Amino acid sequence: MSIVQMTRDSSSLAWRNLLNIRRTPGSIFASILQPIMFVLLLGYVFGGSLGGDAYREFIMGGIFAQTVTFNASFTTIGLANDLQKGVVDRFRSLPMSRIAVLLGRTTSDLATSLISLTVTSLCGLLIGWRIRGSLLDALAGYGLILLFAFAMSWVGAYIALVARSVEVAQSLGLIWLFPATFISSGFVSITAMPQPLATVAEWNPITSLANAARELFGNPTPAALPQPQGWPAEHAALYTVLCSLGIIAIFLTLAVSRYRRVATR
Repeated sequence: MSIVQMTRDSSSLAWRNLLNIRRTPGSIFASILQPIMFVLLLGYVFGGSLGGDAYREFIMGGIFAQTVTFNASFTTIGLANDLQKGVVDRFRSLPMSRIAVLLGRTTSDLATSLISLTVTSLCGLLIGWRIRGSLLDALAGYGLILLFAFAMSWVGAYIALVARSVEVAQSLGLIWLFPATFISSGFVSITAMPQPLATVAEWNPITSLANAARELFGNPTPAALPQPQGWPAEHAALYTVLCSLGIIAIFLTLAVSRYRRVATR
């Protein structure tokens, strides 16, 4: 199976997934509503006591990181639905690349993340967030966030393949997201956390993505919050790229291996 055919098959399935969104508008609505809700809740419920406008600008890096991480659940539920309804079995009967089913799903969900990022950015602008760095840095920031979103989609794909039903996949796809996103510097400084949690948060790639986004968008940490320390914080963009590539390599391998086992049942 050539790379050209794999690319063509993956593109066709990605387009099919995007067209399918029209039949299930609730999924794209949820991916848009969720970051808006977090921006408003964190910005105005906690923002007044944590720094006001400076805090509202600070949390946008964390909101971007949280938004694309949560979008992994859409990959989980979408792929689990296709498996349960027998859609994947029909794809298996066609002369197409095996990895195309997974690559088509993760690629189409990257488009969902792009829509979520656009809406989140517009919501951020309404509450006072601004891109204060250069255009090139801002593009690098969005590129870094989308790279991480693609990595998270492979985590979601693997969870869908190990789950035995859509309901189980839905639970497994959400249960790890809250601790992963909140034990980070997305919304607070990690120096205020107990030591074990602070260490986890320091090396959490969601922390480095939030820090890198703030650096590239030119949003400094408020004076009321201690500055992040440690190698991951000092090399946030590099650490995020390395983590994203590592996650893709590990979970792509696991997902393809699991898909072959599922496909031979």
